[in-house]
Amino acid sequence: MVDLRTRFGRLVKSHRVRAGLTQEALAERANISTDMISKIEGGSSGARFAVISQIANALEVDPAELFTPNLPAGQLQRAALTDIVSRLGSLSDSELRWLNGVIEAALRPKG
Repeated sequence: MVDLRTRFGRLVKSHRVRAGLTQEALAERANISTDMISKIEGGSSGARFAVISQIANALEVDPAELFTPNLPAGQLQRAALTDIVSRLGSLSDSELRWLNGVIEAALRPKG
């Protein structure tokens, strides 16, 4: 549990810094105390779902982005990308290979 708290805290801090916010500004936006933000970022305190949601909203990220560094910031907020990924999940391997070729051709530099 401590490892998850530490990772969560580091990701909150990373998103906060990327957004150019102080702990005080994030706390104000999320409607929680600065002390709570400090404890979360330091890994000494966890957060309930409601607080996680408030922090994510204040940082303008999907709550999942506060648990894994593998999601580029803001990606889950992009509805078109989510729709495309959902549609791709239903395709067969051969359809995905074909579509990958189409994408490669479409994104190839012109000239």
